[in-house]
Amino acid sequence: MRQLFIKTEKSFIADLPRYTFGGKIVTVSSPDEAARAVEVLRRSQLLGIDTETRPVFRRGAMRPVALLQVATDDLCFLFRLHHMGLPPALASLLADEAVPKVGLSLHDDVHQLRQRMPDLQPAGLIELQDVAEHMGLEDKSLQKLFANFFHMRISKGAQLSNWEADALTEAQRLYAATDAAACILLYREMLALQQSRDYQLVG
Repeated sequence: MRQLFIKTEKSFIADLPRYTFGGKIVTVSSPDEAARAVEVLRRSQLLGIDTETRPVFRRGAMRPVALLQVATDDLCFLFRLHHMGLPPALASLLADEAVPKVGLSLHDDVHQLRQRMPDLQPAGLIELQDVAEHMGLEDKSLQKLFANFFHMRISKGAQLSNWEADALTEAQRLYAATDAAACILLYREMLALQQSRDYQLVG
């Protein structure tokens, strides 16, 4: 029987092996490219999503969301909203209830995306924090959940980097894709354990 921590300590995470996305990463910077990417994404039965925003180190200041990453099992598109806004094809994908999209803290992501498109109505969203709460887990950050379920560490080193840069670094690309893809892995594992009930909470 699997054991899951109710609360996952940082000391447990520190020495775990690192998980990084091993699939193909494609940067998308124009509406035409976005439309073609969305055609590919619609073929997937489950998508992982996340956003990135350039940090501002002044109280009360905020930048528009710069990046939306959407992953399948082996492919992640990085949509550079800072360069092209939120294209219609991408908005349509986000609003399609028939396409399940899993993420974490999706309320924050949706709020950010609506700064670019106020009438955006996302649908088909699956919130990992709700699943974690239903399972009785208290620590619900992506890093702690992934460590709890897979005993692997997700690096947050690129989180506070410049997501509006002319070109993303390889570290940024890998960070963004890893976060989105990790959501898919987590959801499937959570679902499997809920269905089997083959887990117990500890701590």
